Amino acid sequence: MNALIDTTQRWQFDRRLPLAQQVYADLRRRIISLDLPPDSPLSRVELSQYYQISQTPLREALQKLAEEGLVATYPQSRTEVSRIDVDQILEAQFLRKAVEADIVARLAADPQKAKLAAAQDSHDRLARSWERAQSFEEFAELDRQFHRDLYAAAGLASLTALIEKRCGQLDRIRRLHLRWFNDRKPEKVVSDHQSILDAVLRSDVEAAQRAMREHLADTIARIEVLRANYPDYFG
Repeated sequence: MNALIDTTQRWQFDRRLPLAQQVYADLRRRIISLDLPPDSPLSRVELSQYYQISQTPLREALQKLAEEGLVATYPQSRTEVSRIDVDQILEAQFLRKAVEADIVARLAADPQKAKLAAAQDSHDRLARSWERAQSFEEFAELDRQFHRDLYAAAGLASLTALIEKRCGQLDRIRRLHLRWFNDRKPEKVVSDHQSILDAVLRSDVEAAQRAMREHLADTIARIEVLRANYPDYFG
C-alpha cells in the first residue's frame, strides 16, 4: 500500500461538482505541494478506494495531470508522479514573465489605482500569514492569489486558469525553493510583492516591469542549486 495515500480515511467531496475535476484538483494540489513527491506511485486501486470513485473519473483526472506533465503513465505497468522537467519550467517562466510584466505595466499606466485594493489585501494577508503560522501551504496559496488579483485588476482574470495550467512544473520548483530556503524565501517574496505594488502605485511603468521580472526570476536562478540538493526530484 502507498503510505502517501491513506485509504483508511474518507475523502470529502462536493456533490455539486464533477468528481473528476475535484480529484484532479486535489491530486494536483498534493503534487505541487510535494506532499506527493516525484516518483510517488499512484495506484489506481488505492486512489479509487480513497476517493470513493469508479475508474472512469479517476482515469479522466489522471489524464489531465499527464497532459500537464505532472503524472507519468506506463501502459500495463504503473502510474507515478513525474519528475520535475526543467524545460517545461523555462517555458512556463517565459510565458509568465511576458504576461505579468505587461500586466503590471498596464496597471502602472492606469490612473485608477483603486483596482489594486484586492492585490494589496492579498499582499497584506500574505505577510501576516507567514508571521503568524509560517505555513508553506497557506503562504503559497496567498502568493498565487496576489498574482490572480493583479490579473483581475488588469481585466484579464480569465487568463489565470490558462497560465496556472501551464505552470505546474514551475509551481513545484517554487515550492521546493520555499522549503530549501526556509524562512528567507518567504521574506523575499513579501519584499518583492511590495516593490511591485509600490512601483505600480507611483505609476512607474519601467520599475513595475523590472520588479516583476526580478521577482519571477528568483527561483529560476537557483535551479542548479536545487537540482544538486534534490537530484532524485529532477528528470
